[in-house]
Amino acid sequence: MRMKKYTRTHEWVEIEGKVATVGITNHAQEELGDVVYVDLPEVGKEVKKGDVVASIESVKAAADVYAPLSGKITEVNERLETEPELINKDAEGEGWIFKMEIADESELSDLLDEQAYKEFCEQK
Repeated sequence: MRMKKYTRTHEWVEIEGKVATVGITNHAQEELGDVVYVDLPEVGKEVKKGDVVASIESVKAAADVYAPLSGKITEVNERLETEPELINKDAEGEGWIFKMEIADESELSDLLDEQAYKEFCEQK
């Protein structure tokens, strides 16, 4: 079963089985502006929910990317090393940042569904 969830720190998470694909939301990339550099996490690194795992630099600002769940980084989007603008072009598709193996599925209940994320963004 595949599902997509969101964090209050503007990451999207697509879950398929025990694997989560993570990126920043379209809303977040619009706030950042033109992305010029992405510092990717190390494959194999164990992370806890809320850890800073990557960073994104844009012409306007730099932003941290947080682990939406606890687990192990299993893959990074190496295209971002040479094409960081993929995040602006397709933040919630080809601009994914990393994949991770989920360690604790109970943490999924802390994530927002699409409607709740939209409402969260509108309140800001």
